[in-house]
Amino acid sequence: MSQSGNPYDMAIQGEGYFIVQLPDGRDAYTRAGNFSLSADGQIVTEDGYVVAPGIAVPQEAVSVSINRVGVVQAILADGSPPADVGALEMARFVNPAGLDAIGDNMFLETPASGTANRGQPGQVGFGTLQQGFLETSNVNAVSEISNLITAQRAYEMNSKVITTTDEMLRSTTNLR
Repeated sequence: MSQSGNPYDMAIQGEGYFIVQLPDGRDAYTRAGNFSLSADGQIVTEDGYVVAPGIAVPQEAVSVSINRVGVVQAILADGSPPADVGALEMARFVNPAGLDAIGDNMFLETPASGTANRGQPGQVGFGTLQQGFLETSNVNAVSEISNLITAQRAYEMNSKVITTTDEMLRSTTNLR
């Protein structure tokens, strides 16, 4: 995880996906928590899709606090106590590998993934949220390229061994 400094960015520690409402009414799922506020104060993805359940932050809020279990509180300029404005929902799947990738870090439910089990962050089986952080890639590009080069060299050497063995067998059959 890397700290972003954006109070609307959220990273999931553990299992689960954010639920995003697509314009056609379907639910999509993502682990990309780079969120912001829309013009009308709703928490949205970078593409402008509303994050479920459609939490609106009041215009007079000076800051927002999102705790580990997804409760969103608006801190108002008048000094009043923070006001709860909603709670984020998450989804889990029996087989996350069965989700259908539609691009932009978004996935759709499929029969292979099973139906979405909805819940609050922090419930049994669901991860918790980390405000102001983003989940980074778990792939180290340098080591993966090195591993690819190593595998390619091993393939080339094995190919040469097979070619040499084939030539040796051809030579022995031609000796008769």
